[in-house]
Amino acid sequence: MPTPAPVRPLDASAARELTTAAAKLLADHGSATAPELLAALPQACALLGDTVRQAMRPVDSADGLFVLRGLHLDDTELGPTPGHWSTVGEAGAVWDVVLLLVSTLMGTPIAWDGQQDGRFVHNIVPSPGHESEQTGASSSVLLTPHTEDAFHPGRAHLLLLSCMRNHDNIATTAASIRLTALADAEVEQLKRPVVPILPDDAYEQARQFSGPPAPVPTLFDTPEGLTMRFDPAYTPLEEADEQWRQAYGRLEEELARVSVAVSLEPGDVLVVDNDIVVHGRVPFRARYDGTDRWLKRASVRVEGRPTRPPAEHDEHGYGQAALTAWAD
Repeated sequence: MPTPAPVRPLDASAARELTTAAAKLLADHGSATAPELLAALPQACALLGDTVRQAMRPVDSADGLFVLRGLHLDDTELGPTPGHWSTVGEAGAVWDVVLLLVSTLMGTPIAWDGQQDGRFVHNIVPSPGHESEQTGASSSVLLTPHTEDAFHPGRAHLLLLSCMRNHDNIATTAASIRLTALADAEVEQLKRPVVPILPDDAYEQARQFSGPPAPVPTLFDTPEGLTMRFDPAYTPLEEADEQWRQAYGRLEEELARVSVAVSLEPGDVLVVDNDIVVHGRVPFRARYDGTDRWLKRASVRVEGRPTRPPAEHDEHGYGQAALTAWAD
């Protein structure tokens, strides 16, 4: 049986330091989306103490993830869960800034011009009419385990999911390629760039891109071990040869075997290494009464990470540009 997700505790004083810094940034700049606040993140992080920094050290196990636990939020102060990301407004804004601080301590927050209006923190809530999609707005279907933004060569190295509300203990699923037991021949098959990964339904502009999709490898080696780029819901598997499809099926089986279910508590931040771990979500019934599950999501690029396949430099990314929180 897979072990539970590792928990990295944040003590009360460190949690208070982090939330106090977030509240000050928000008070100084007025909005979590203000460019001036984003530009101030590195300096604000430089003032945080060693205890906070130690808790934000890199993912350091084959699990490829951990739960940062110790932040506490007041459910009554948060307000109702919105019915769509676009109606959130400033609800939970201080937690946007907390997540941005955590992201900055780990790397550089990134956003996408074609998703959630270029915001650096996304709100993940069930939305009417989207129940059966393979996006964060769904609810009634299994959100298939996947690499975040797998279609793009500039995808995040780290994915952060911060829990605002989870009354129903709805689990996020996660599985690490480094815990699987694939045969060498299966790994070699999946290193072949046979079929592309297409943009998901959250990227309307990217899905209309006219350039030819580039086949990409599912698995590739780094000095630290095997890494992965995986999104079966948006991969045209029928275009692949039989040997490759069989190996891909074995990978799906192995990822299911080693999968863990992480039921986040309010204040928890799940940190996922997006190069070795796929994540998803179990189905649930949305009520749309203001009490549904609500997560905030941030994507982080980390300098000095193992090199991805050189061919990725030539991919068009379906016309999508990654935005950084401040000028490089």
